[in-house]
Amino acid sequence: MRYRTLDPKLIVETAERLEERIADRFPEAGLRGVAAELVSLSRDLAKTAKTLEAPIWWLRGLIVAAFVAGVLVFLFVGTILPIDRISGTHDALQSVQGIEASINTVILAVLGLLALIRTEERIKRKRVFRQLHGLRSLIHVIDMHQLTKDPAALSASFKPTAHSPARITNAADLARYLDYCSEMLSITGKIAALFAQSVNDDVVIDGVNDIENLASNLSRKIWQKITLIDGRPAARQSAPAPGPASQAAPPPPRAPRR
Repeated sequence: MRYRTLDPKLIVETAERLEERIADRFPEAGLRGVAAELVSLSRDLAKTAKTLEAPIWWLRGLIVAAFVAGVLVFLFVGTILPIDRISGTHDALQSVQGIEASINTVILAVLGLLALIRTEERIKRKRVFRQLHGLRSLIHVIDMHQLTKDPAALSASFKPTAHSPARITNAADLARYLDYCSEMLSITGKIAALFAQSVNDDVVIDGVNDIENLASNLSRKIWQKITLIDGRPAARQSAPAPGPASQAAPPPPRAPRR
C-alpha cells in the first residue's frame, strides 16, 4: 500500500529540498520566494487533505436525528387513520386519500434524507475548491517567473532594449532555472492529487484533473525551452573543417637527375 497512495509528508519534503536547491544556485532570485511559498502551501494543503478524509460527525449525527424524528412523526400520523375504520364507501375514500398522502410524505422524506446525506459531500467539495483556487494562482505565478527566460537571449546577436528584463546569459544556469520551474509545477500537481485521494467525489476529481492538466501544459512549454537550449550550436564543440576529399597528398620530392 505504500506505493499505491501519495504520502503528504514526502511531497512536503520534496518541496523543501527543491527550495534549498534553488537557494543554493539562485539565492537572490524571486523564484526562491516562490519556492518558499510552495513549501508553506504544501504543508497547509497536506493538513487540509488529511482533515477531509475524516467524516463530519456532527453532520452525520444531525442526519440520524432527523431520520429518527421523521420516522416517529410518520408513525404518529399513521395512527390517525387505522385500517379498521374502513366500513363504507365514504370511509374507504378517505382512507385511500390518507394512504396516498402517506406515500407522498414517505417520498418527500426519502428525498430530504438523500439531500442531507449529500450535504457532507457539498461541504467537503466547497473546501477543496477553495484550496485549489490558491494552488491554481501559484501555478500562474510560477509561469510568470519563467516567462522572460528566453533561450534567444543566449544568442550573440541578441540586443536587449532599455526596458528589457534581467536575463540569464549562461546556458547551464538558464536550463537549471527552467528545470526548477518545471519541478515546482509537478509538485503542485501532486498536491492537488492529494484532494482526489482524500475526497472520492467526481466533481473534485474533475477539478484536480484540471489543475494537473494546467501544470502539465505549462511544464511542457518549459521543456520546449530547455530543448532549444540543449540544441544550440554554440553548445557543441566546433571542430576544424576537413579539407576536400579530392585533395591528394603532395608527392615526394624527386631525386635530382644525374
